[in-house]
Amino acid sequence: MRKSRSKPRIWDTDWLVLRPLSRLILDHVRTHSPAARLVDLGCGDMPYKAELEQQSVHYLGADIDDGGDLRIDANGRVPLEEQSVDAVLSVQVLEHVRDLGIYFGEIRRLLRRDGILYLSTHGSWLYHPHPEDHRRWTGPGLVAELDAHGFRVEESVALVGPLATTTLIRMTGFVFFLRKIPLLGSAIANGLAVLMNLRALIEDKLTPATIRQNDACVYFVRARCKP
Repeated sequence: MRKSRSKPRIWDTDWLVLRPLSRLILDHVRTHSPAARLVDLGCGDMPYKAELEQQSVHYLGADIDDGGDLRIDANGRVPLEEQSVDAVLSVQVLEHVRDLGIYFGEIRRLLRRDGILYLSTHGSWLYHPHPEDHRRWTGPGLVAELDAHGFRVEESVALVGPLATTTLIRMTGFVFFLRKIPLLGSAIANGLAVLMNLRALIEDKLTPATIRQNDACVYFVRARCKP
């Protein structure tokens, strides 16, 4: 799973989203936070750790269980001092957060004065609790949400517009059921995933950027704490 998130294959159902997202994360950290001390807040199985450490980043994964380097406590706190990190990475976590005030407050506490938040979350997608799933955003809505919680967005990138997203959702459903078929199910599912990923890629190329920016599958933003 770790490798498929950082280096998805064309037969993975989320290839069209995860491929550019991984590139955005690595490129932005390389450009704006070289040799940073970075906390991956809600790190899961830490799919980006190896690539970030190759960029001389001091990576620390934090999560609510024991899978990371640091454990987030019941109050949403990470066991680090105030203003002790250069960057916070939050990848597909925000939609699962019940109390955004606590989550963003902890990010502001951890970041140094000129620190950077790299965040991605869903605009449109299926319900997927891990263990909860609460929200979706439009492009302007996510920028407004961050502004309301004390962050100034420097860049917002929309990944996969609404036309391609509908293809990805259908593909996810088809592949899920096909892979349950014994013997040939997985092979058929992989072949279908390749075809539908290519179709979605073409559909996304045909989608105007203005439509994608307002109504994307996933958004990636770079932001700093407001003074």
